[in-house]
Amino acid sequence: MKVIILQQAFKELNDAIEYYEEQQNGLGMKLKEEIDHYVKWISNNSNVPKIRSNGYRRVNLKVFPYFIAYTIKKEAIWILAIAHGYRKPQYWIKRKSNMI
Repeated sequence: MKVIILQQAFKELNDAIEYYEEQQNGLGMKLKEEIDHYVKWISNNSNVPKIRSNGYRRVNLKVFPYFIAYTIKKEAIWILAIAHGYRKPQYWIKRKSNMI
């Protein structure tokens, strides 16, 4: 299944990578590797996580306090957010209605 990462989610990922790289050299790349791992997992297991009340699915990262929010539409997986789990966790929810 095709994976589409919304521009806002891509920016969130890059901002988080930059932040962690500033904290410790190589830490941002570890975040990117974990995200890549779970995006690949989602592409192979997209229907495993339950659908949440706002109609999206979510996969929590194990090492970093982030989650990947996504939905399945038009035979594609749409990554809506790479969101920090403790900072306004549903600030991105309106993005779902702005998808193509």
